[in-house]
Amino acid sequence: MSTELLLAFIAFAFVTSVTPGPNNMMLLASGVNFGVRRSIPHMLGISLGFMLLVAAVGLGLGQVFQRLPVLHDVLRYVGAAYLLYLAWKIAQSGAPQSRENPEAKPFTFIQAAAFQWVNPKAWIMAIGAITTYTPQDGFFSNVLLIAALFALVNCPSVGLWTVAGSLLRKWLDNPRALRAFNIGMALLLVASLYPIIVDTGMF
Repeated sequence: MSTELLLAFIAFAFVTSVTPGPNNMMLLASGVNFGVRRSIPHMLGISLGFMLLVAAVGLGLGQVFQRLPVLHDVLRYVGAAYLLYLAWKIAQSGAPQSRENPEAKPFTFIQAAAFQWVNPKAWIMAIGAITTYTPQDGFFSNVLLIAALFALVNCPSVGLWTVAGSLLRKWLDNPRALRAFNIGMALLLVASLYPIIVDTGMF
């Protein structure tokens, strides 16, 4: 991979990772509700899960979806249902130390990693990385390089949303303000369903 292509890919990875999407909306809410330290497993799960998704797409999973279009529809509807469930959980959450919700917990590492496989933005990013930035010469090693670099760029990029959320905590000490914020995050998460419901030619 040439230096020019590598730099272009890093820019692509940063822009696609740092812009709004389901992962970043959930991390912003997690930063507000749980702080940065308790959200670290969530951030790491996103990056590792996405790295595995990129590698899988590069090693042939994307072709499976092209040959079996029904899998595309299944993934869209499963992803939509799961995002609606997550939006409902976020809207219902309160301050984790409050009496009304004493058992609130952030996303675990495994949950965050597994979510990447039904996250529509993650699929778009993975396919874009493989089709646009992966040279055919030495394709296998380049796929692994792209997947690893994407994870390295992704983690601090999504982490910015967690930090932003944690900085908002002092303005959201009021339970009503926190509830309003969580409902707003839930609505934004529902809005991210648009590329799932409308056929965007994701695969």
